Amino acid sequence: MVDNPTPRQLVVVGGGMVARRLVDALRARDTAGQWAVTLLCEEPRAPYDRVALTSYFTGRDPEDLALGGQELWDDPLVTLRRGVAATAVDRRSKTVATSDGRVLPYDSLVLATGSYAAVPPVPGKDLRGAFVYRTIDDVADLRTYVEQLRTELGRPLRGAVVGGGLLGLEAAGALTALDVSTTVVEFAPRLMPLQVDDGGGEALRRLIEALGVSVRTGTATSKVTGRLGRVAGMEFADGDRLEADVAVFAVGVRPRDQLAREAGLEVGERGGVVVDESCATSDPSVWAVGEVACIGGRCLGLVAPGYTMAEVVVDRLLGGGGTFPGADLSTKLKLLGVDVASFGDAFASEPGSLEVVISDPVAGVYKKLVVSDDARTLRGGILVGDASAYAALRPMVGRELGGDPAAHLLPEGAAAAPAGDLPEDATVCSCNNVTAGAIRCSVTDGGCTDIAGVKACTRAGTSCGSCLPLVKRLVTTELEKSGVEVSNALCEHFDLSRAQLFDVVRVQGLTTFSEIIDRHGRGRGCDICKPVIGSILASLGTGHILEGERASLQDTNDHVMANLQKDGSYSVVPRIPGGEVTPEGLISIGEVAKDFGLYTKITGGQRIDLFGARIEQLPRIWRRLVDAGFESGHAYGKSLRTVKSCVGSTWCRYGVQDSVGLAIALELRYRGLRSPHKIKLGVSGCARECAEARGKDVGVIATDHGWNVYVGGNGGFTPRHAQLLAEDLDTETLVRTIDRFLMYYVRTADRLQRTAAWVEDHEGGLDAIRAVVLEDSLGIGADLDDAMAGHVDGYEDEWAAALDDPETLRRFGSFVNAPDQPDDTLVYVSERGQPRPATDSERTGGAVLIAGTTLEVRR
Repeated sequence: MVDNPTPRQLVVVGGGMVARRLVDALRARDTAGQWAVTLLCEEPRAPYDRVALTSYFTGRDPEDLALGGQELWDDPLVTLRRGVAATAVDRRSKTVATSDGRVLPYDSLVLATGSYAAVPPVPGKDLRGAFVYRTIDDVADLRTYVEQLRTELGRPLRGAVVGGGLLGLEAAGALTALDVSTTVVEFAPRLMPLQVDDGGGEALRRLIEALGVSVRTGTATSKVTGRLGRVAGMEFADGDRLEADVAVFAVGVRPRDQLAREAGLEVGERGGVVVDESCATSDPSVWAVGEVACIGGRCLGLVAPGYTMAEVVVDRLLGGGGTFPGADLSTKLKLLGVDVASFGDAFASEPGSLEVVISDPVAGVYKKLVVSDDARTLRGGILVGDASAYAALRPMVGRELGGDPAAHLLPEGAAAAPAGDLPEDATVCSCNNVTAGAIRCSVTDGGCTDIAGVKACTRAGTSCGSCLPLVKRLVTTELEKSGVEVSNALCEHFDLSRAQLFDVVRVQGLTTFSEIIDRHGRGRGCDICKPVIGSILASLGTGHILEGERASLQDTNDHVMANLQKDGSYSVVPRIPGGEVTPEGLISIGEVAKDFGLYTKITGGQRIDLFGARIEQLPRIWRRLVDAGFESGHAYGKSLRTVKSCVGSTWCRYGVQDSVGLAIALELRYRGLRSPHKIKLGVSGCARECAEARGKDVGVIATDHGWNVYVGGNGGFTPRHAQLLAEDLDTETLVRTIDRFLMYYVRTADRLQRTAAWVEDHEGGLDAIRAVVLEDSLGIGADLDDAMAGHVDGYEDEWAAALDDPETLRRFGSFVNAPDQPDDTLVYVSERGQPRPATDSERTGGAVLIAGTTLEVRR
């Protein structure tokens, strides 16, 4: 509610993450409406997550990077002006001139102009094919150039990244995602010289080189060479050369302080607008925050200090006395899939420091703690390859660890970190400056009983999310101390957990949602419990997922047995067990794709994905595929996806077992097995591990004596290596072991819990699971065997069954009153000889494909 009819005017110059945070914080605290805010955003889009820029190369739309929701920009006291830059500040008249010719008055002005990418003064830096890596437009231009050049040259491309720090490795990840062979060139003697020491840098180098990226350290770039006006290579100070088709400069950033300089504000010796502890500049009406602010003699290039500055300025604008508490320069990130973290006095610069180091080059792990000379007080640390201990260790900087410091670097030590003993003033969330005391207070005084409530109350975990494991432990510990039973209820409609509900449904033989909620729940259900019960019923083989009321329980993809794509079309994935397919099968898939105008792509799981199918086409597509001998690949379901394999002893001179035969047998055995989350398996025919089995939920690797089986691996947002469950098993024992592991997981895991998290959370961990699966410690082995046998015997291809049921087929219509009419909002363009969804700009001009027909669209 706005009480002030004439609010004061605040102009914020800059549209980055810190600017967004400042406006958001001001509107959250300014309940009386004292301030009206105008945000000048030079880029043509609202503030977005620059930290996640590389995800743009893995298929994410730029809009996916937007920070927060639209509601902030809909606030009547907030004006967002996109594509508008501030061109001059007149401090005497207190006005800002803008690039669109306007003059905006202000009562207070905040400079949040950030920084720009620095480019070294080397000849050739302006050639076509030379880029910086800073904004969405930068990375979009890079992608466009690479794709066009690859088409033009008709060969694989080579890239070079100048700079081996945070930005440089992000840029290398981007080029790698574009299938460009990449070399990182770093002037310093190691990668990430500001975050890691020599040992960490060497470990990081080995991990990155193992991913196919070349690394040159201690190398100065003297020239970018060209041919026909575009990048052709690089020359180095030592006389060496490198051929390259594209060059990316990522050597650092410089504060964008030109506006402040021209306005006569004080700037630092190395740039940046000088501010005091309140973030005020030499003009008390002007503030500076984020990377452009020079505080304590330096500019800070991390988002967390910028967020703190934003909160300080908001407090000052509302009459408070907030001051900048100092910068927490701790970092935790994933570069090219490699975990890297650095915190506190990572380089042991403080006198009397001791270093405790665990280095395992084989496992690709380097961990170091810096402690006081009595080995009791933590001063800092570096983690490379495994940063799981970061969340628990960083808040302990400056405090006594207790016990052996090395124990905190072991996985079991990180998992058992004593959240209850964390001091009140220890910072848990550095992005939002939230202490352990604030989190405990949100539980004891604020009435928060779950992570969602604590996040909403304190902002902890709402930025990078690295602190969430510790936040969860703090919340659970505080609830238990208060005598509150920590609920594991599925949702507000069921007091049972998913595992408890699974057993109830199984034992009582319930087959419908109505029966289950009448007996054990309340209300009508929700988007949480309905899909869970749908999955449980499918796991127990109680009928087709679209039969009767079960259809209403399914998520979007299961609802039509296909994967929904961003333009509203669907993808179709037939099962190809073990990646083995006959020429006739390939021809059949090709003919279907050609006849229906579908985009085709080989997936990471050795299958063929067909994109662009309209909903009314799905039954016709699947009729053709089923008649050709294919069945559903369940790419849409929380179930077995694929069993990836190498060629093993069938073809490979190194193979010691028939990995293809085993992969096919396992995929045919577990196909259609519904579970709490998707399941992936891999089978490698020798220790060279070409099927990447140790990155799967279940991985099998051949030995001279049989098979080793690994469990609990996954890719995704939080990759996990699978752990060894058993060694040298014969095939019969192997299959029984996997049967029991999977069925035990299906019965006891939580909703949407991958096997990796389930293994970690299981009481007793992997050892307890091993006892259940191999030693039948709970006496349920025969029951698990029977359950899997029932699944195998009762398997039915979901699409084949749907094609024989007229009632189910009626679901597949584009419109209720015109089920066969194509959806003419689906618009495509041709790229590399295949259709893809058109962008907004492509829809407004040029030749496009609409519903399979070439049309000319005129402006």
